[in-house]
Amino acid sequence: MHTSRSLTLARLPSGVPIRTTVHAYGDGELVDGDDGPELDAPGDSPVVYAQAAQHGREVNGAAVLRRLHDRLVGGDGGGSADSPTAADLDGTLVTVPVADPLTFDHVSYTTPESLDSRQPNMNRCWPGDPEGSLHERMAARLWGFAGAADAIVDLHTGSPAMATHTVYMRGDGACRELAAAFGTDLLLAEAAGDDADTEWDERGFAGKLRVAATREGIPTITPELAHSKEIVPGAVETGVSGMLGAIRHEGLLSGEPEPWDGVVARNHLGRVIADDSGLFVPEPDLAVGDRVTEGERVGEVFDPTTFETLQVARVDRDGIAYSVAREATVTAGATLVGVAERIDGE
Repeated sequence: MHTSRSLTLARLPSGVPIRTTVHAYGDGELVDGDDGPELDAPGDSPVVYAQAAQHGREVNGAAVLRRLHDRLVGGDGGGSADSPTAADLDGTLVTVPVADPLTFDHVSYTTPESLDSRQPNMNRCWPGDPEGSLHERMAARLWGFAGAADAIVDLHTGSPAMATHTVYMRGDGACRELAAAFGTDLLLAEAAGDDADTEWDERGFAGKLRVAATREGIPTITPELAHSKEIVPGAVETGVSGMLGAIRHEGLLSGEPEPWDGVVARNHLGRVIADDSGLFVPEPDLAVGDRVTEGERVGEVFDPTTFETLQVARVDRDGIAYSVAREATVTAGATLVGVAERIDGE
């Protein structure tokens, strides 16, 4: 079974509603409640919530949920193990393809300051506040579905310069298992709160959907698929395969996810920083996902007017190059290469 409903998240100063669409597949259905759509699902069956485009320029997640929809109800299924239909679901999948219409319409990461100066990034204000700013109100409306789920997949998109990976809360076994079920080769374990380094904590990451939901006991992951602003077929297929693995892991589909044999690393702690402004040329054989070693040369920054080499960029630790700057013009302090530090036994 598939049902869908329009959901009003908030309203603009003119009174124009900010709306999105919620879909439900499987045992549960969306019904009209007093304050908008509600999920009516059997209490003894699992619910998985998935959303995309929380940052409006990150569109591959929306394409993933469209492709998954086609497989479940649009005739691209067939009922086999690899191509299930909604009737095969033993539980309920709830999806929101566009979680933040404000940033989606502006093809942006954050909303214009004129609309929300307090929380321009929706992924810093979960679980939201029904009486707060626009983004806080929008998050609170979506939390009505996300907060009632047994697991959450928050689909995001990186860039062509970033390796596809899945982020989960470090030290949480249920999140780790869900991330492995999604199946990207690289998993990044991210700490938060008292376990995070000072800079990471000060950036307000406690308000991420993944962090807020995990702290409420809901296993949550953030897959980062390749490319923003561009629908990339390979990234979409990775996302669809990952979603099927995740819902199998949660018991909505029979069978087990594909065995995972990848790398787990710590998130965002190693960064090769530009010492000065100029043009950055990475080493020609350096690619995202490569293993790097402490002291390894990864490129150089040079002065485009004098041709002087300003910096030979080297990594300060062993790890995985999960991002490499491909836009040549850099300013002092910019990240040239992001290095994720491998964790054994996580």
